[in-house]
Amino acid sequence: MTGAIWNLLLGLAWVVLSGDFTGPNLVVGLVFGYLALVLVEPQLKSLHGYSARIPRMLFFCGFFIKELFQANLRVGFDIITPPWHMQPGVIAFPLEARTEMEITMVANLISLTPGTLSLDVSDDRKVLYIHAMFLDDEEELRRNLKEMEHRALALFR
Repeated sequence: MTGAIWNLLLGLAWVVLSGDFTGPNLVVGLVFGYLALVLVEPQLKSLHGYSARIPRMLFFCGFFIKELFQANLRVGFDIITPPWHMQPGVIAFPLEARTEMEITMVANLISLTPGTLSLDVSDDRKVLYIHAMFLDDEEELRRNLKEMEHRALALFR
């Protein structure tokens, strides 16, 4: 079984044994289950890397919320101010993602961010074509997208 299933089972066991069937108690059980799995991870090969995956996921969520907030502010500012500052364009973004799931995840994260939209993937799956509302600094856009891709891929690899 994977670490997530073990963690869920330990959290549910905590809820049953404590007799408090509430959401906050389940969260407490999941935290205690995670800590228990961190302690036994060196002995169980099936849990390899589970203890590092949860913090990476939390950091990624924080990073993505920050990016989402900044993009919303930029698009909102451009809509509210009379002269539009957008310089739309399409770029070819080289992908490090290789599997279908990784490519889909990266493309969807890019499309979820206001001001960018994934258009197409090349036939060899090495390039993602992206429409950007603000293409005034193409290198900065590529750096931001590459950072998002690296963080997203760290969740799966």
